[in-house]
Amino acid sequence: MKILVIEDDVEAAAYMAKGLAEHGHDADHADTAESGVEMASSGYDAIVLDRMLPGMDGLAAAEVLRAKGDTTPILFLSALGQVDDRVKGLRAGGDDYLVKPYAFAELLARLEALGRRRAEETQTELKIGDLEMDLLSRRVTRAGQRIDLQPREFQLLEFLARNAEQVVTRGMLLEHVWEYNFDPQTNVIDVHISRLRSKIDKGFDRPLLHTVRGAGYRLGESG
Repeated sequence: MKILVIEDDVEAAAYMAKGLAEHGHDADHADTAESGVEMASSGYDAIVLDRMLPGMDGLAAAEVLRAKGDTTPILFLSALGQVDDRVKGLRAGGDDYLVKPYAFAELLARLEALGRRRAEETQTELKIGDLEMDLLSRRVTRAGQRIDLQPREFQLLEFLARNAEQVVTRGMLLEHVWEYNFDPQTNVIDVHISRLRSKIDKGFDRPLLHTVRGAGYRLGESG
């Protein structure tokens, strides 16, 4: 990843850049919000933005970037760690918020998560074997044959496809497809999985949607 660090503490920025480099990432440094906003236009995968900066502060910098249409993920880094502080950071345009002092391993993990999320958002096509999904046109085909899905079925297939060859639990499906943070104790998942399986597997040589007993479901070519 190419990361922009906007931090007025030169030593702290150097420590961060060194750690990122050791893990294969490139880091550029800006010591003011104004210079950071200008540098951001050259394109980065993520921005680490200090809240407390001389002149323009981090909140204002994030608002300026978002107003310019810059969608680069922003990780706020600040000693201000109250709930209200974190809320302000997120509402100003931040994607994540880490409180100082921090563990470098957590900073790295959060940046990599932001990078994965952005890559997923920019991906417009998914392919598993002979199954293809066009996320823009919402067109699904298998072996060139058009498959018509209901909106919820499409969401379910997309989530499974983004996690291809991995076991996806019922809890994950409830949270990411139905946006439930609890199990409503219904058979809604079973019903939709059954319908989806009949559409993408029935009539084809081998199944792609597998039930992993006691664990969940997996979309993939391996049995």
